[in-house]
Amino acid sequence: MNPLELPFDTAEMLAGLKPWIECESPTYDAAAVNRMMDIAAYDMAALGAHVERIPGRMGFGGSVRAKFPHPDMDRKPGILIAGHMDTVHPIGTLDVLPFKPDGDICYGPGLMDMKGGNYTSLEAVRQLIRAGLQTPLPVTVLFTPDEEVGTPSTRGLIEAEAARNAYVLVPEPGHDDGGVTIGRYAIARFEMRTVGQPSHAGARLSDGKSAIAAMARRIVEIEDMTGPDCTFSVGVIHAGQWVNCVSSSCDAQVLSMAKKQEDLDDGVKRMLALQGTQNGVEFQVTRGVTRPVWQPDTPGTLKIFEIAKEIAKELGFTLEGRSQGGGSDGNFTGAMGIPTLDSLGVRGAGLHTLTEHIRIDSLTERARLMAGLLMRLS
Repeated sequence: MNPLELPFDTAEMLAGLKPWIECESPTYDAAAVNRMMDIAAYDMAALGAHVERIPGRMGFGGSVRAKFPHPDMDRKPGILIAGHMDTVHPIGTLDVLPFKPDGDICYGPGLMDMKGGNYTSLEAVRQLIRAGLQTPLPVTVLFTPDEEVGTPSTRGLIEAEAARNAYVLVPEPGHDDGGVTIGRYAIARFEMRTVGQPSHAGARLSDGKSAIAAMARRIVEIEDMTGPDCTFSVGVIHAGQWVNCVSSSCDAQVLSMAKKQEDLDDGVKRMLALQGTQNGVEFQVTRGVTRPVWQPDTPGTLKIFEIAKEIAKELGFTLEGRSQGGGSDGNFTGAMGIPTLDSLGVRGAGLHTLTEHIRIDSLTERARLMAGLLMRLS
């Protein structure tokens, strides 16, 4: 049977996705992420996979690894499907963004990024098994809990698993035109803190040195450092508890992104050079987790991209490949030189917002694309 003609059923896929989306799994809630991993582990075990639960660390949830039956499993390198189950949406988002099919689209927190792509990948495996089709290479699935915060606890696990495989497929959200990612920009994160002098804001305002005010000035300075080669954005800030107190500390986080590693390295130097004391307020900068540049011209990646283009042509659309910003765990595997294809997941819009949704017709499109890759990579 032609794997591109497998009987994928959109209604069945939506029904299978619903419990995944209704199990909210924000990164910083380890118990919630583990509940999501339980659901995925059950679904993969039901397909006959050998499932392992890998304990979490650093306060994050655990991971799940599934190996599907294959005569060459653990005997030769195969295909790794790598995805994350954490989302940026806090518990309670379902109250304002419920799982809801609406015409040609379906809403839900984490549906686009990236539970939809993870689920369609498993559906591809499910349909291949039902059809009695054996993939040329063994297939392993690894779902991890912390991609949305830079993968601080599982980068080593991902890299170790990728090194045991010949190819890595990443079902992050597909591009608007159905294209895939064949390279990604470098990313660095920074933790910032200002340390000032507290005082009573009503009675002795002039005695204080506001950490909040100092941080506000630094944020403007840092975001003004953005240029065509390297960007800087502040996305998190925490400070204060009492409005009648001059704040003694303020914490913030910065994300920096660059197309070239040397540009990111320069951006890191500029950030670290900002440390010091001004007007009695100390400014501290600590480099956090990073993602290396994944160059878009690696031969192995281009090879599997050509295979994917041919599959897409048979499915009736043109597959474009591009390098892009927005990190993923494909940064790690691609930078290792392992042939990696990213953005194989569903199409949609509004990821990381309260309008996150997918195009329903992309469920079967992406499942067929994944099934074709699993059958043609050798």
